[in-house]
Parts: sequence; C-alpha cells; structure tokens
Amino acid sequence: MEDGVIGGGDGAATAPEGDGGDAADPGGVDGVSEARGGEASVGSVADSGDGSAGGSQRSEAEAELAAQQVERERIERRKAERTGPIESGAKLSGKAADLLAAIRAVEGGEKPAATAFGDPEPAPRRAAPAPEPVRRPQPAAPAAVAPAAEAVAAVRRVLADGGAPESLAPQVTAALGEGADALLREDPWHLLRVSGVRPDQADGFARALLGAECGPDDERRGRAVTGWLLEQAAVAGHTALEMPALTAALAQRAVRDPEAAVQDAIAEGEALVFQDALDPGAPEPEDDEEERPVRVLVGLERYALAEESLADGLARLVNSLSKDASEPWEAAAAAASGGAAELARAVAGHGLVLHTGGEAARAEPAALLIAARAAGLRAFAATHAPDGRRRPTALSADGGEAVGTVAGLLSGAEGPGRDADGALALDLLIVLDAPQLDVEDAAILVEALPDGARLVLSGDPAVLWSAGAGRVFADLLAARVCPQIASRTPDPGPLGELVSGIGVGELLQVEAPGKEIVIVPVRDAGEAVHRTVQLVADSVPRAIGVPAEQTVVITPGHGGAAGTRALNTVLKERLNPGPGRFGGFDPGDRIAYSPAPGRTVPGQVVTADADGLHLSCAGVTVVVPKERVEQSVRHGWALTAHQAVGGRWPAAVVVLPGDAAQSLSRPWVYTAFSRAERHLSVVHGVEQALPRAVSEALPKPRTTRLPLLLKTQVPAAN
Repeated sequence: MEDGVIGGGDGAATAPEGDGGDAADPGGVDGVSEARGGEASVGSVADSGDGSAGGSQRSEAEAELAAQQVERERIERRKAERTGPIESGAKLSGKAADLLAAIRAVEGGEKPAATAFGDPEPAPRRAAPAPEPVRRPQPAAPAAVAPAAEAVAAVRRVLADGGAPESLAPQVTAALGEGADALLREDPWHLLRVSGVRPDQADGFARALLGAECGPDDERRGRAVTGWLLEQAAVAGHTALEMPALTAALAQRAVRDPEAAVQDAIAEGEALVFQDALDPGAPEPEDDEEERPVRVLVGLERYALAEESLADGLARLVNSLSKDASEPWEAAAAAASGGAAELARAVAGHGLVLHTGGEAARAEPAALLIAARAAGLRAFAATHAPDGRRRPTALSADGGEAVGTVAGLLSGAEGPGRDADGALALDLLIVLDAPQLDVEDAAILVEALPDGARLVLSGDPAVLWSAGAGRVFADLLAARVCPQIASRTPDPGPLGELVSGIGVGELLQVEAPGKEIVIVPVRDAGEAVHRTVQLVADSVPRAIGVPAEQTVVITPGHGGAAGTRALNTVLKERLNPGPGRFGGFDPGDRIAYSPAPGRTVPGQVVTADADGLHLSCAGVTVVVPKERVEQSVRHGWALTAHQAVGGRWPAAVVVLPGDAAQSLSRPWVYTAFSRAERHLSVVHGVEQALPRAVSEALPKPRTTRLPLLLKTQVPAAN
C-alpha cells in the first residue's frame, strides 16, 4: 500500500458516537441524546415508517423482549414481597423532609405539596433492604401479540385528524395499548411515547386536535415532556437526572413552570423521585434541626427498579457465599496458572469479582471457565456479541458449549437452563464484554443467579460504555465492593501497542514494519468515501491479504457525507451490486441486524420469501418479518463503533471525516481502533483533532445511583 504508517502526531480523527449513541443533541439534558444509543437515529414524524410488529410467529426480538419482561415482573414481585415498611428520614427537616413527605403522599395516592420542589437542591434517601423473599419458579414467557387491526384503524383516524403520518398507527397502538385512540384524543401529547417523535411535532399534533384548548401552560404537555426528557436521558445513559438538570431542560423546552410539571409527573406515577444522601457513611446529625446533605433525583420507574434490583442482587451474591463446598473451587484454582490462577483464587473466596484487561486478557477468564468445568462446577461464559464467542471458544476444551451471548442466556436460547426455583443452573457465570451491560440486562442476569453462585464481570474499561442506560461495570469499579483483578497480559504487536497507548491517553509513535497500521490522509468527505472503497475492495486484499468480506468499516454515525448510509451505498455498488429487490437488499449483502435497541449482530442476506428476509448471523439463520426489515436491518459493510463493539475483524478501516473533530473522544477512538486483529487503516481528515481527543476527551459522565445503593448494602473491599 502506498500510504505511510500512522504516527503519534499524525493520527487520524473522527467524530465518535458519543457516550450513549451515534448522535448527540446539544439541546438535550447533560448529554441527553435524541438518538437511540448506537442504533437508528430518531427521525421526524413525517419520515416515520410503518413500525408494526405483525405476524403470529414470534421473532427473535419479540422472544427476547418477552423473556426480559417476565424477569422484570419477577423483580417487581420480589419488591412487593418485602415485609413491612421501613422507616427512614427521621432526622430530616426542611426541604428534604418536605420532599420525603411528598414521596409518601404520592405513595398514598395524593398529590405532593408544592413546597417539595421549591428549591433545586439535591435529596432522596434509600431504606435498608428487607429480607430476601423465597424464589418462585419462572413462568413461561407470554407470546407477543400484534395490535388488533380495528385498534390500529381507530388510531389511524386520530392521526389523520391531527395531521400526523398514518403510518405511525401500529407503533402508537403498541405503545399506548387498548383504547389508544381515545387516549390520544384526550391527551395528544401521549404521542411523545412513540420513539422518534419530538415535542415540537407533538405540539403541532395537539394544536390540530385541540384547537383553542391547546395552550403552552397545559399540564398535560408539561407531564409528557418530563417523561420524554427522562426517556431521552436514558438513551444517553442516565438512569436518573438531578432535579436542577431536569427543570433546566424543561425550561428549554418552553415549559413555563418546570417544577410544577415534575411534581405533576410524579403525582401521576409517570416518574419517581429519589432522595440520596451525599455521604451515606456519615453519622446521623446530632442536632434534630440540622439537615443531612442529600440530592434530589428524578427517573423513570423501569430504570429505578432495575438499578435497585441490581444492587440488591449483587449484595445477595456477595453476602450469600457458602464455605461448605469450597473443595471444587480450590481444585479449579489449583488447575489454573499465571493470571488465570490469580483470578481463580479470587473467585474461590468471593461471590463477585471484577476482571479488567484488553483482548489478550480474555484468555484468563477462558482458562478459569475450563478449570471450573474440569472441577465439576457448572460454569458458563456470556459475551456481548456472537463474534465474542469465537475467542473464548478457541480455548474451550468442550468445543464452546459453555460459551454463549448475554442475549441468548437471557432469552433461554443458550446456556444451562433453569433449576426448579427458576434460577440459572450455574455455579459460575463469567460475563465478558462487561462494559456493554446496561442496568436492565445486568439486573436480570444477577436476579437469575442462585444464592451461592459466583459472578465474574470481565472487560476492557477503556471501550465505549453500554448503549442502554447505566454504566454498570464502571460503577462497580468505582464502588470497590469486591476484588478487582487487573490482567498483566498486554495485547501484542503494533496494534496492541497503539491501542494500549490510547487507553492511557497517549497516541504513540508505533513502528509497523508489516503495514499493520496505515494512515490515509484525505481533504474532504467525498475523498474519504472514495479512499475507503479503494481500501476495502483493492488495497487491503492486495497488500495485506485480507478479503473485503473480512474487513469492517467504522465511521462516527449513520448520517452525513461519510456516515454508514453513504458508505454502505457505495460499498454495495462496488462489492455486491444489485437491484435491492428485497426491500433494498440482495442475496450476499452484508447487513447489521438489530433485534433489540442497542444490540447489533452482523450477518449476510441469504434470500427472501413470504415469511420475510432470511439472514445468516454468526452461523444462525434468522428470519426477519417484512414489516420489521426497515427498522431492524441495515447494510453492514460500514458500522458505527457502538455497533462494532464486542466484535473483531481481521482488518478494519476507520473513517474520520473532517466534520467529526468536535465529537471525538478517547473511548470512541479506542473502541474503533481496537476492532482490528491484523491490520488497521485510518482514513484521516481531522489533522490534530485525534491526538487532542485521545489526551483530553474523556467519556461524558452519566448520572446513576448504583454506587450509592451498593455502599448502603456491601462493605468496601480491601
């Protein structure tokens, strides 16, 4: 290849997707994005397609979501079974006491006092956990049911009356449930519950339906915008928002009385308010008149329940460890060697262990898996993406039967199955790619583990965080409530040296005699697209020996002149031209299939028929119903970094267009560059923005409650 080796000051730069997704909205809440993390961008109402989920046969996405719903219901039952109320807040006074009274008033069915939100100071305090209830067998997942045709037709008429696209009817019906048409006529701002709809669009819809009755001070609008902002915050990774941030965002959205809007949302049960002590370890104030420092947080129920359930479950694992059956664990530790032995010894004595390291460090949990199974223990390893199974499977003595994906384990498609109590039949669960765990999946996993089981969370803390809400792995590392084993196994070669430097904030000068790393300077987005196609189709296969089908293109986002859409269009034309007769796809097309928001599985189109689009994803046949193709399948020669995380390819081409400089971050660059196994080409159009991003642009903070919740239940580890 005629291009030079990348150096420390010459590195390419790109616009990362940001912390929680591909596109950040500067008008959001502390990084709240108006795009679903790592996946499809939010479009306008006018551009929305038919989102119906028809068909009597359940898709993979429906099966997974149904299984997760069952687990969430189980979590809520556990919460409801806790015995007796627990008094808290006895020493609080002033605003904090007012807020606690407001919370209890809401729980009793009353509206909170207006004074509870008179001052945007931090606040809620968490009660101690109640005794663990008895586990019950897990019920079968209910079948997903498509909205009734009559209900969809009724909603379609309401949408037409309000000037909204009628194609939204299936999505609206699914989101609002029975009586969706009447609900929309009574409160048009319920349209904001449909993914992709913005407040200005809902306002126009409301004006068309309500006429003179529609006003900016309508409490229905304030309540709906509050819920929408909290949902957007979750898309950006927050599990809750501090009260001042939320009220400021409401003011930006033309809500004239933000505090009243939040109060109304809480009173109607559409949001929850929390009062967290800023220092939970501090002694109670001696003076009854003295207020304890607290912060007020507001969040959606689903994330609040998940975060509290996760903290409860982790505390249960830490505290329920039995010493009676230590012999197999000691045998597993004795059979391991090197870094794996240190990890095995930690697991032998603790219910929760964190393991950090790069790609080469995955050999250590893989060796632990082998040793544990050899000692007669029920052990299983779960990865984020199907490709993640390839690396630990190569080291597995049983052909990889003990390795699957997190999604497969949660849905029941993979793994050991459940015991009589509904818990996973496991003694040891190893979760690789742990930074990709969001708070909901983590809560379901932990809840499913039996008492006495060990949990190892292993991953590279330098990669992008989860596309969903929370930052579970980073929160646990910061909380220091369990042993942390840092691997001393470095990633080899020039690529390993480059990526390791990025992880500590340095873009190093790297010698690459085998052209493992190449920089391709470009002047504009058009040239970036041209050179990318040239690299994938010609230069990399010819000079490196990696065929085009084993090369991935990684770019900052879906839109723009050098985004995934533009790149996939030209790559298809070059590598697999065709008329796109199957909804824009042809047999042989590389695709990115998203069975659920925040999760992407690379694959290839096989064929299509009346049942839908037939895909091959990591060796598994997937049939996507035709009505779901548009929203869940994209061409996949080019991916975003969030879509690519968890996977590795022999060669990677990272495209860094000039307009991406402002959105670069160290985690994005680290994630994109570390997807390559043998060769990395960087299409560079941002000059010095890359070294600046690597040294200065840290991940955007996320507001979460997990560290504080853990501190009240688990003593700090040495």
